[in-house]
Amino acid sequence: MMDVTQTGTRVAYGAFAAAPDRTADDTAQDTASDTGSGTAISSDFETFLKMLTVQMENQDPLNPIESSDYAVQLATFSGVEQQVQTNDLLKALQTQLGVMSMSDLAGWVGMEARAPVSAQFDLAPITVTPTPAPGATKTFMVVRDASGAQVDRLEIPVTNDPVEWAGLDQNGTLFPKGEYSFELQSYNQTSLIAEEPMSVYAQVVEAKVVEGQTVLILDSGDEIPAAEVEALRAPDS
Repeated sequence: MMDVTQTGTRVAYGAFAAAPDRTADDTAQDTASDTGSGTAISSDFETFLKMLTVQMENQDPLNPIESSDYAVQLATFSGVEQQVQTNDLLKALQTQLGVMSMSDLAGWVGMEARAPVSAQFDLAPITVTPTPAPGATKTFMVVRDASGAQVDRLEIPVTNDPVEWAGLDQNGTLFPKGEYSFELQSYNQTSLIAEEPMSVYAQVVEAKVVEGQTVLILDSGDEIPAAEVEALRAPDS
């Protein structure tokens, strides 16, 4: 027979007969405490169900908990559980993206990227890519040294085809090793209409992420966003 103890206007059942001052809320709080507070409840559905079962078993039969209250608790727990799962998925995705990002960065290093930057002349010809301005009828390649002084100027075809700068002066002597930059002057029939930097290939020596963007450091010392790279090739191609 079930043990029933009368305590004033309250009735306690079973094991709780010896503790008439305890309420259903007290029981719920103790259960939550035993399972590691809200963190354990939000991460362990079985723990929550046990707590809810204890709460139902020990409610006051003269003043039972409304079914709507149970629905609210279930909905609340469901929302918390979904949030926990979402957080776990986001953490896993962030980790995966971090691995992918590092893999992408490693793929840049050692490659030759074409961009409008300066180039290191080591006595070998440098491939330069022009982009003539619309309406140009004549184009000239201007070469400058590291100080910005013009050291060479020669006419090239009005096309997008790459050209090679051999690094020879008018006497056929090689220019000294160092950093050189290239500009394209576009003319129409009467005047200069544009002057833009020309693109060269430079080797990527480092890749890093800065404020969410991939930034490349070239052997020329230039630092450019990866978005400015026009082409990519393997070394010695």
